[in-house]
Amino acid sequence: MTGWGLNATQILAIAIFLATYVAIAIGRMPGLRVDRAGAALIGAALMVGCGVLSLEDAYRAIDLDTITLLLGMMIVVANLRLSGFFRMVTGWAAGRARHPVLLLSVVVMTTGVLSAFLVNDAICLVMAPIVITLTRALDRNPVPYLIAVALASNVGSTATITGNPQNMIIGNLSGISYGAFTGALLPVAALGLLVTILFVLLLNPREYMTRQALRSVTVPAHYHGWLATKAALVSVSMIALFFLGQPVAKVAICAAALLLLTRRIEPRKVYAEIDGPLLLMFAGLFVVVRGLEHAVLTPDLLAQAARLDLGNTAILTGVTAILSNLVSNVPAVLVLKPFVEHLHDPQRAWLVVAMASTLAGNFTLLGSVANLIVAERAAKDGITIDFWTYFKVGAPLTIATLAIGIIVLP
Repeated sequence: MTGWGLNATQILAIAIFLATYVAIAIGRMPGLRVDRAGAALIGAALMVGCGVLSLEDAYRAIDLDTITLLLGMMIVVANLRLSGFFRMVTGWAAGRARHPVLLLSVVVMTTGVLSAFLVNDAICLVMAPIVITLTRALDRNPVPYLIAVALASNVGSTATITGNPQNMIIGNLSGISYGAFTGALLPVAALGLLVTILFVLLLNPREYMTRQALRSVTVPAHYHGWLATKAALVSVSMIALFFLGQPVAKVAICAAALLLLTRRIEPRKVYAEIDGPLLLMFAGLFVVVRGLEHAVLTPDLLAQAARLDLGNTAILTGVTAILSNLVSNVPAVLVLKPFVEHLHDPQRAWLVVAMASTLAGNFTLLGSVANLIVAERAAKDGITIDFWTYFKVGAPLTIATLAIGIIVLP
């Protein structure tokens, strides 16, 4: 034991955990070509190599249901995108908007609803180029519409377990059914999308405070009718089975397997849509957090943490939101796991964590992967979304939607 009351294994576990989370927070290891996924894998390997966890314990730490669910959803969304389904639906809806406010509403609601049932990061990959094409055809400023895509994807994804990766983790850790999760958080997401439209509109008056009507344009939509129909039917059936209480991971991977049975799409095109580094980061983080929990988080320490009163919705919301902006939402959810599990009502607490970790992603441009996807896609087309332009909308919207969440989840 040291003078601080920690043994060598505990010190190693804390050091590995902190180094991993710092690397994830800044997006890389200083001086090295190591990204977030690599940092998580290195941290997991060190937990095993230094004897903090056995290899068997590390295997057991990985939540395969979460990995399976995310993999299945990636394949389903890939088929929807490659079939042209998203472009067809968005083009049809946007083509009927005759005023910038209506166009904004279509963009926000379409992004939000799709993000509620499909992974929000994937929806941003789809929506950003569509919005760029549409706004350029209409001679509108694309920036506020693109910011709206990022904001709406985060807000909309709050509604369900399959809306984003952190909700998938929470769904599996908490045991909350898909229907119960949606019933609790759908009101937060619905109100949040309305507030998103209002904030983007009020903070960009030059774009939206106009009597000028939009001319009619058509977004080029290259789609395969049968493939789009098949992907849509499988997706709707999958969501229906979620609500009927079937295991979400099993349903998602079976839906993915069904969509892989095709003569139309080359498998490599679907595989290219799978975010392997994200799956790798998840697996590594499960092991890193389990190592810290196993070595350091003793019953006495957890009892002391109880004094923070994390059972209070406002306090837990604040802690989760701050932590999510420091280290990103998925790592924040995992590090909160042992504390939430020991609360008096862990299921309600998990709903609060899901709400706060997701909505907190709107605070800054760096707050979520969805935001970065939109910014990077815009940059490829010569469109700049800078930190402050985003922040002036994202920060107040985050505060407003978190307040809604605290009220709705007493």
